[in-house]
Amino acid sequence: MKVMSPSLKQTLPDYPSPGVALVGERARSAFRKNANLRTDPASRHCPASGLSGQPVCCILGAAFGTGNLGVSALAANTVASVVSTFPNARVFLLDYGETSATYPVKHRAGVASVEWVNLRFSWKLHLRNNIARLLVAALILKLVPSRTLRERWIQKNPYLSQIVKADIVGSLAGGDSFSDIYGMRRFIYIALPQLLVLLLGKPLTLLPQTYGPFQSRLARAVAGTILRRSERVYARDAESLAEIHPLLNKHSAKADFAHDMAFLLEPFAPANLPEWLAAGGQTSPLVGLNVSGLLYAGGYTGKNMFGLKADYKALIRQIVEFFIFEKGARVVLVPHVFGQPGNLESDPAANAAVLRDLEKQFPGKLLAVTEAYDQHEMKYLIGRCDFFLGSRMHACIAALSQGVPAVGLAYSKKFLGVLRTVGAESLVADLRAADAAEIIALLDRAYVARSEIHARLAAKMPAVRQSVANLFAADRARRPAAVSESKPAPHQIGTRADEFGTANAAPAQ
Repeated sequence: MKVMSPSLKQTLPDYPSPGVALVGERARSAFRKNANLRTDPASRHCPASGLSGQPVCCILGAAFGTGNLGVSALAANTVASVVSTFPNARVFLLDYGETSATYPVKHRAGVASVEWVNLRFSWKLHLRNNIARLLVAALILKLVPSRTLRERWIQKNPYLSQIVKADIVGSLAGGDSFSDIYGMRRFIYIALPQLLVLLLGKPLTLLPQTYGPFQSRLARAVAGTILRRSERVYARDAESLAEIHPLLNKHSAKADFAHDMAFLLEPFAPANLPEWLAAGGQTSPLVGLNVSGLLYAGGYTGKNMFGLKADYKALIRQIVEFFIFEKGARVVLVPHVFGQPGNLESDPAANAAVLRDLEKQFPGKLLAVTEAYDQHEMKYLIGRCDFFLGSRMHACIAALSQGVPAVGLAYSKKFLGVLRTVGAESLVADLRAADAAEIIALLDRAYVARSEIHARLAAKMPAVRQSVANLFAADRARRPAAVSESKPAPHQIGTRADEFGTANAAPAQ
């Protein structure tokens, strides 16, 4: 793999997907400085082809530069899992955007140079990488009887050629966007590249993610088509397996459980540590608190969109007061989604509001992460905490995967499903069902038991991380010989949900 210096990705999708914040100016500036953006016409329309002797892996529905560190963690860890099994692999992301780019992805063994091959989701049908135009071309190709003519046509379009040359194609769908719960536009946005891959006759693996719910007939029909025609379907929780079982019908044997890819993320210390951490000398416990900008704003509607039982702003204040007054701890506000000023998704904006309200009351006790760190660096900072709680699921995963006891302040079912897979279902506080007093009581119990929780997590996480690293080894036997020319595969993952032993547990009250 080519080694490059670390950086953040600057380019953005054609439009920001619902629920995904735009990256802040500092992050974009960092990427402009370091990343190799390919904006000349030739490179924009001619992505580099695969190197001879290298297995090629194409990843859909994964991106950097969205400002959402959870999405970035999924993308980075998928790359890490690929190179864990195929060290010489060439990995590229196929996602929407105006330009292509090549950027570095850090992993345990080094830094991989990963290309972002850009599609366009727009009305500009003359563009060679317009998703609608590519779909039409793929449909026409199925009608061409001559293999030679089909190959010539594909070679004329570098985007179709990239997909066809891939030995492995996997889709993440952003982790939780294989659903119409965010609207049909978002679902179609995610589904079209997967349909393109299937039309081109490439085996598609759906990587660990949440599936459903599917509220409309159209969404169920499209989802069912993709699920049944995929070669392998991995779900990151038992609830998702139950959701897709009826859509798979007689093909349900291809569905399996696999842990969320973010458990594999490596923490790397940032060059510029926050002053409150670099200074050292503190003996009081450090509690990390991730405040969701979206929940703080009341959701997209501003009117408690997610139906939380307690007032979120008041709850955050109570949590800060509880840990500082009653537990003698310091509280650090940790963002996990960055956004431009005025963006509802922005965690730093919510943190700033909390600081304005409470900083004078708790001088030196209420702290905040104010720099736009990347996903690896933020995980490192989260790992310095003695206890953590957050409303962003992947912020909680960043803590749990390092053995830091973490309580998920949940606004959706995905928290319980994913945390249950690592035996942490008792650490989920369902904000839709529990009031403030019940949530504080749960936090108190978890905080008191933090040493025991840490010990259990420390014992469990090595196997969880190894299973994520081995994900692509499960498909090696079904791949071309060229792909199998890598280090011997460790044991396969893919434990069945009933073998995993997930118990029915009600959301924590």
